[in-house]
Amino acid sequence: MSDNIAGKVVVITGASSGLGAAAARHLAAAGAKVVLGARRLDRLQALAAELGLPAGAVVETDVTDPAQVKALVDAAIATHGRIDVILNNAGLMPQSLLEQGRLDDWDRMIDVNIKGVLYGIAAALPPMKAQKSGHIINVSSVAGHKVRPGSSVYAATKAAVRMLSEGLRQEVKPYNIRTTIISPGAVESELPQSVTEPEAAKRIQDFYAAYAIPAESFARVVAFAISQPDEVDINEILFRPTSQDL
Repeated sequence: MSDNIAGKVVVITGASSGLGAAAARHLAAAGAKVVLGARRLDRLQALAAELGLPAGAVVETDVTDPAQVKALVDAAIATHGRIDVILNNAGLMPQSLLEQGRLDDWDRMIDVNIKGVLYGIAAALPPMKAQKSGHIINVSSVAGHKVRPGSSVYAATKAAVRMLSEGLRQEVKPYNIRTTIISPGAVESELPQSVTEPEAAKRIQDFYAAYAIPAESFARVVAFAISQPDEVDINEILFRPTSQDL
């Protein structure tokens, strides 16, 4: 599936592992020019070496800092002359009951899951408007559609991503920019490792061990959205493991 992917400049946040790394590998194999951002520079550099990327295609990026996100997009433009796609993928999933009052976890999720997406939009939108083309892909979750005890704040942040993305979709029509929301179920990643409450961590880890599908499944979904003809705008994709009932 390389139609309409080959040659595109794709910026990916949270690219050092899991879903972001899988997307980078898949899109690079399809001929995309991927530009990778994440906090763990050593992992980014290893992935860049594996994919044979140029030096400017790796930028240490904390998505809670808007200047760093802008620097990532600027690096893509400096290296390749444009930006065609941004995949706002970085996210955290620390879960706990609201009564436990884990304020630090709440703040981290809001900063990464909501503000990180907003900063990605803010960085990518001006050059995409100027070139009158582009594609903004924001990662939500099944939790953005369905909430359960212990996931209230995480679900709220992922529902916010959906609302932001739908508002964005309507606003960018004059600029020929496409938008996609991707809402995965249990897909192999490091998300369970971000759960700090012991009982919730055990529950999530057991759930992922039983149900999670390979990260490549997410990469194929991303490629499907990007590969559509320019006149086709895939606005939302919700997918789960076949065995996942939640």
